[in-house]
Amino acid sequence: MPDIQNFITYSVFSGYKNLLAFTSTKQSLPTEKTRFTGDSPGIYTLNRELLAKKLGIKATQLVFPRQTHTSCVAEITDIPEYELKDTDALVTDKPGICICVQTADCVPVLLFDPEKRVIAAVHAGWRGTVKKIAAETVQKMVSLYNCEPAKIVAAIGPSISPAVYEVGSEVTEAVQLSIPNHEHVIHRKPNGKHHVDLWAANREVLVESGLKPENIEIAEECSFTGNDRFFSARKEGADTGRMVSGMMLL
Repeated sequence: MPDIQNFITYSVFSGYKNLLAFTSTKQSLPTEKTRFTGDSPGIYTLNRELLAKKLGIKATQLVFPRQTHTSCVAEITDIPEYELKDTDALVTDKPGICICVQTADCVPVLLFDPEKRVIAAVHAGWRGTVKKIAAETVQKMVSLYNCEPAKIVAAIGPSISPAVYEVGSEVTEAVQLSIPNHEHVIHRKPNGKHHVDLWAANREVLVESGLKPENIEIAEECSFTGNDRFFSARKEGADTGRMVSGMMLL
């Protein structure tokens, strides 16, 4: 049985059987600067084993892409023999495969179609958000598995909050060009600086893709201000650890 004490779970998935959905915290695994991919297996092998033990599965059941802020979505039909490079979202309908993304301020998005029994895990930093990787993932679920977006339920996990996510013109201009209802996503502060709400941005992208607003849960947990629980690249530096957000059909 999974031992997911100190993990984040989501009420939007709680009514479904034979489904595991989670996000790890700093307290989930007893290692510092936790990583799950890298150039050397020594960087991540122990971390994967510890995570798998907590989840009650084998480390070989964990699938992680090498994330590079793309809009690439990979279908997983079996455990890959090789590393999935330049990929930021995974989708599958196969039980026993735990698809995962890792974040430290970027937004993890988890998707589930309870009728077709299809799951997806998405990594969306600001670049992935404006590339609409969440929409690309929904479209992949539709094209590969005949999913209906209105039946998909989603969770937007812990990440940097709009209260502290100050950005420059490059980000605001990209959001204005790409995100629906961007006036609700970009906030101008009294000091003239702009903050972006990545939670709202991904929610808007999902709604535009056909998801029902009531089927989207936002954790509203900030990785920056909640740095005692979460890793934050902006606060701790890019070499800090990573949270894992994953899903598996049981």
